[in-house]
Amino acid sequence: MDIVHDKEKSKFRVEVDGVTAYVAYALADGALDIRHTIVPEEIGGRGIASALVKATYDYALENGYKPVATCSYAVVWLQRHPEYKGTTGADFGGEGSCAL
Repeated sequence: MDIVHDKEKSKFRVEVDGVTAYVAYALADGALDIRHTIVPEEIGGRGIASALVKATYDYALENGYKPVATCSYAVVWLQRHPEYKGTTGADFGGEGSCAL
């Protein structure tokens, strides 16, 4: 997968079979908060969301940001990857929720 970081739009994205999936994040107070994860149904089930979230949090750690998750998918991802030492964002609304 060729994941691209669009810093101007605060997104990591990838195109698969002509369809774009992305993670949107916000930077604040030394943290990188994944606010939304979008993988269209036609390219779902291929590990794309996980790869995007991992790339985003790897970027966070490489740049001294604390991983934070407001998007429910990212919350679960961080729970499965405690080595990232991430936290749930204050705006998290529960299962199936995202900030955007």
